[in-house]
Amino acid sequence: MTVTINGMECECKPGEHIFEIAARNGAAIPTLCRHEGLPGQGCCRVCVVEIEADGHRSIVTACNYPVERKCAIFTDSERAAANRRTTLSLLRARAPESGEIAALCKKYNVPENKRFTVNAGNKCIMCGLCVSACRSLGTSAISTVRRGVDKAVTPPYGEPSAVCVGCASCASVCPTGAIAVSQDEDTRVIWKKEFPLARCTRCGTVIGTTS
Repeated sequence: MTVTINGMECECKPGEHIFEIAARNGAAIPTLCRHEGLPGQGCCRVCVVEIEADGHRSIVTACNYPVERKCAIFTDSERAAANRRTTLSLLRARAPESGEIAALCKKYNVPENKRFTVNAGNKCIMCGLCVSACRSLGTSAISTVRRGVDKAVTPPYGEPSAVCVGCASCASVCPTGAIAVSQDEDTRVIWKKEFPLARCTRCGTVIGTTS
């Protein structure tokens, strides 16, 4: 089947997500919570686009919206751009220390908005990628706690987790650099816990932790 993206005809398979079709055809759509290994998040909402099908227009998230019929997709329509700017403005207030969000706000000309309460010192946008990564590895050492504006990602009770292995997969998928991880020649520190490093016996390259 075919769809149009910003007026360009694109081939796709029924059920394929808009983001994948757009990426394959050179139409850039910004995103924060999307990761190849952890699909289906759809929570940052930076990837919103406008679609027109059967005479109706709507705003959808490109990363997890499956195309089932012929439609026209607009990645930067006035309505989609306005939604994206509002979303980025909210994310900037939520995570003002994030360089990635600041860069997107600059790219998409997001104006300052003093209506939103700024969460000073924060980088986390609560996308859930880190929790999903930890769960997919079978460890589940971190999780989301509390609700609303107090929602956060943490090990149980905010203390070093007994089951965390220090793999740092959570930090590697974090789109905003919110998870602190430091490492020297012998030790990795993450989530307030130290892990001795394991090295290849031949070349000395770090291959993980000994936990």
